Parts: sequence; structure tokens; C-alpha cells
Amino acid sequence: MVYPIVKYGDPVLERTADIVAEFDTPELHRFLDDMFESMYAAKGVGLAAPQIGVSRRIAVIDVSCGEEPADKIVLINPEVIKVEGKQKGEEGCLSIPGFREDVRRGKRVTVRAQDAKGAGFEMTGEDLLARALQHETDHLFGRLYITHISALKRELIRQKVRKLAKAGDWA
Repeated sequence: MVYPIVKYGDPVLERTADIVAEFDTPELHRFLDDMFESMYAAKGVGLAAPQIGVSRRIAVIDVSCGEEPADKIVLINPEVIKVEGKQKGEEGCLSIPGFREDVRRGKRVTVRAQDAKGAGFEMTGEDLLARALQHETDHLFGRLYITHISALKRELIRQKVRKLAKAGDWA
């Protein structure tokens, strides 16, 4: 099932998501499949549960955009535990369509998370994967990529979104 993407302005995007305590259930596995399906349908490389209106600490990532099944990553209750180096690059978000900004992120990042069965693991990513790990983990704590840009640029985006919403073009 493809879920609609929740857009900026919805309160679910700006609050800390609930910790997942039940693992390896048919419902969780189906939800993860639906998350990947929703992410691919939206042409994203990552998706956090709040982006589809579900306040749970779950994110999926596939920087291959579905080309390499082995690249599918499930992160449940993730936390960034190590950041090394710096990178600056253009970033966008499925929940803020039509906007992109340069964002500074760590170049190499390690996260600690759980998989669908509840087993803990750590993984390290560099470059695009590091960016995706940070971006999706941010979503689970109510932070959007625009929190990493200047206040002026953030306010300009807010104004444009308000204008789009007023015209009925931001639903």
C-alpha cells in the first residue's frame, strides 16, 4: 500500500516519534514493506514513518532507489552515535516538495538501531548514505532539513509554503 506523504506544516513532522517496542510482527513487516513501496512511489532514497503520518521511530533507506535489493536499510529506534568529517550538499525532502537547499552534514556517520526483529546493530555510512542516515534520523526527532539552514532561508521557505497553502496548492 502506498501511503500519501505528509507535507510540511503537519504537526506529526515536528514532534519526537514514539519508540517502537514490539518487533517481528506481521503488522510491522507489512508496514515496512508499505514504507519502501511509498518511498519508491515518491522517488525518494529515504522515508521516516512521520512522513506518512505515523509517529513511530521507523525509517527506511535505499540509496540505490530500488536497483539493489541488498541496499535496503530498515532503522528502528535509531540514534546517531558518531559523526566524522563534514560535507555540504543540496538536500530536499519528500515532505517539502519543490524546495532544495545546501545543508552541512557529517561525511561519515554511525548509527545504532534495531532491525525488524528487534536485534540491535550499528552501521556506518559515508557521503549520500551518511546524509540519508542523518536526515531520516532527524525526522524521528521532529527535525526537518530546514532546521540546518539559515533562519532567513527557513523563513523564506515558510512564507512560500504559506502562500501555496493559501492558494490551495499545498495539501
